[in-house]
Amino acid sequence: MELALGEWDWAQIASTAFIVLDYTIKIIAIGVVPENRRPSSSSAWLLLILFLPIVGIPLFLLLGSPYITGRREAIQEEANSRLHQGTVGIPDWPDAIDVPRDFGSLVTLSRNLTHLPMVTGTDHGIRTDFHDTVDAMVRAIDEAETYVDVCMYIMTADRSTEPFLAALERAAARGVSVRVLFDHLGSRKYRGYRPLKRRLDAAGIEWSLMLPFKPLQGRVRRIDLRNHRKHVIIDGERAFLGSMNMIEPSYGSPRNDRIGRHWHDIMVELTGPVVASLEAVFVTDWFTETGEDLTIRAYDADARLAERESAIGARLTTGQGTHGAGGGAVTSVLPDSDVNAVQVVPSGPGFRTEPSLRLFVSLIYLAQERLRIVSPYFVPDESLLAAITTAGRRGVDIELYVSEQADQFMVDHAQSSYYEALLEAGVRIFRYPAPRVLHTKCFTVDDLCSVMGSSNMDMRSFGLNYEVSMLAYGGDITQGLHAVMDEYRAVSSELTQEEWAGRSWGRRWLDSAMRLTSALQ
Repeated sequence: MELALGEWDWAQIASTAFIVLDYTIKIIAIGVVPENRRPSSSSAWLLLILFLPIVGIPLFLLLGSPYITGRREAIQEEANSRLHQGTVGIPDWPDAIDVPRDFGSLVTLSRNLTHLPMVTGTDHGIRTDFHDTVDAMVRAIDEAETYVDVCMYIMTADRSTEPFLAALERAAARGVSVRVLFDHLGSRKYRGYRPLKRRLDAAGIEWSLMLPFKPLQGRVRRIDLRNHRKHVIIDGERAFLGSMNMIEPSYGSPRNDRIGRHWHDIMVELTGPVVASLEAVFVTDWFTETGEDLTIRAYDADARLAERESAIGARLTTGQGTHGAGGGAVTSVLPDSDVNAVQVVPSGPGFRTEPSLRLFVSLIYLAQERLRIVSPYFVPDESLLAAITTAGRRGVDIELYVSEQADQFMVDHAQSSYYEALLEAGVRIFRYPAPRVLHTKCFTVDDLCSVMGSSNMDMRSFGLNYEVSMLAYGGDITQGLHAVMDEYRAVSSELTQEEWAGRSWGRRWLDSAMRLTSALQ
């Protein structure tokens, strides 16, 4: 007997409708989520959506895209267009330098992805001590005549940053144009955030937050994106680049001070045409946040550039080797050379081609004898992990330097989940002793070249953070980084396969669970 409409079991109808809707959403997600997304990221998002759709779907709609759209995307495209137009007549690397063929192809790769060529830069020292680095910056700022541009992921007013802030105030007082950028969500959680803003205002210093999230003021954007860059530019002639934030080494924590938990970084001081490359990155960020077009300064085209290129041509030596056309080893550095061939490599959500990831993976495949990596957050994607383990299995001597205990719980365990595969491939893992935190980001390939800057070897740095790195060839930067790593190795403990195999079941479970979140961190 048929039931009248009013006699239907509405609870059963609602339950059936919910099941149909649930499966419909999941079927759609399976087809939509993996589109133009790496498998690891797709799997992480699908797990979240399939098991917790109420949480996963809104998060995916808000944060799921690895790229920016709208105004920020348009600005990056305009900057790329200007860089392309402004560097049309500049070769991929200085004419006076003879680079190995395989390495040269990677310089061209980065140039095609970012429009920034390899130019020259003089190294004035790689610094590992926070206060020594601040002192060097202060001296440079005190000599500034025209402008000082500062970009920092984290910047606060505290006892350790006081000399730096005072130097900026002095510069502004004597008529130097001072511009400061710092990341909103990266800086706001520290005590010196509000005092910093008051000091900058009082000194008449121009400043802006990067990627601000202020819903009450109508400034809403994705909360998972960060501008992680760290560099300082003085008069377009001198620059500092590296991994150091402008906050005291204990990150404002009395407990960290008490137990000796300090962050350890590196910064390099540079002069030469490379400063113009860094300036182009700053100008793009400044326009993105303030709307003020500072214009992108052209590279030196006068006698000074010719003089520098002549100097580097005389001071760099290269040999045909396994990296070039003819086999054998490459000798790329003279011990006393302070002039380097350098290429600035910006990356971030504005670049859909993942410049850093492509360069890093390609350089690792280039390694023939020795690969040394320092990364506080080592959470590789499939391509990077394959490159490193492949290099290990073909006999490359690989050293990975990480913190004994990372400063972030989820990252610490996600990172640890890769150790077994690395150790099996012959990678030697050195752990910088806790409670100190190794925050340096760099790697070297044989004695051929090196990379340093703000980018970690993790999926966040490759996809969600705005980063800036520097590829160095010849000169003394690579040797300087080897010396820094030697210092790290002297105080670090090596993790063995036997030790790692004996870890607890609970640790194994946590590592594996956090690995599932790698693509979302």
